[in-house]
Amino acid sequence: MRKKNDLVLESFPVGSFQCNCSLIYSESTKEAIVVDPGNDLEQIMTLIKERDLNVKKLLHTHAHFDHIGQSAEVARKTGATCHLHDGDMFLYESLAQQGMFFNQPVAEPGEIHSKLEDNETFSLESKELKEFLHTVHTPGHTPGSCCFYTDYFDTPVLLAGDTLFKGSIGRTDLPGGDTDQILKSIKNRLIGLPGETEVITGHGPETLIHFEKSNNPFLS
Repeated sequence: MRKKNDLVLESFPVGSFQCNCSLIYSESTKEAIVVDPGNDLEQIMTLIKERDLNVKKLLHTHAHFDHIGQSAEVARKTGATCHLHDGDMFLYESLAQQGMFFNQPVAEPGEIHSKLEDNETFSLESKELKEFLHTVHTPGHTPGSCCFYTDYFDTPVLLAGDTLFKGSIGRTDLPGGDTDQILKSIKNRLIGLPGETEVITGHGPETLIHFEKSNNPFLS
C-alpha cells in the first residue's frame, strides 16, 4: 500500500491469471478509481465493499480478458464509467472468443464510456488531487496499451500493465502485438521517467525504472 495525505493506492492480484489490480482512492471522500479490475467479479467487489468505496472510473491498461473480463459487471454494480484506448476495441469486442481460447468465463462486453487518449489526466474530488494521474499510450503488447503514471506520492509510481515487467517485456505473439513497437514504447515513453519510479507490472513483482534501464536484457 502507498499513502500520502488523503490518497491511497493498493495493488493486488486478482483472477486466475493473477492480474495486478489497483485501487486508488481518497480516504476521506471514498471516491475511487480502479485500474484493471481483472476477471474476478467477487474478489474485486468484496474489496470495494470492504473499503466502502464510491468507484467513479474503471481504467484499463489494455483489453485482454484477464484485465477487463468483468469490467462491465463492475461498472453495472458500481455505476462507474469504463475507459479504454480505441486501439483495443477490437479485443474488447472479442471477449467471448478470448475467454473460449483460454477456457475462462468472461462477461459480455459492456459500454466503453470514454476512449483513453495519450496524456489524458484523471482527478479525484480535491484540489490536491486534480489531474494527479496521467495516461501514457504505449502500444506494442496491444495497439491500445496504456500505462498510468503519478508523481503525487513521495516516490513516483507507474501502473505499467503488460508493457514492462521485471527483467522482461510484454508478450507480442497475440493479435495486435508488435515487438518493435513495444520496445519503442518502453524506450521512448517509460525509460525516461525518473529512475526511482516504482513500476507496478501487470502480473508478478514490482520493479524500478532504473533497474530495468540497467538490467532488462530486452532494452540493451
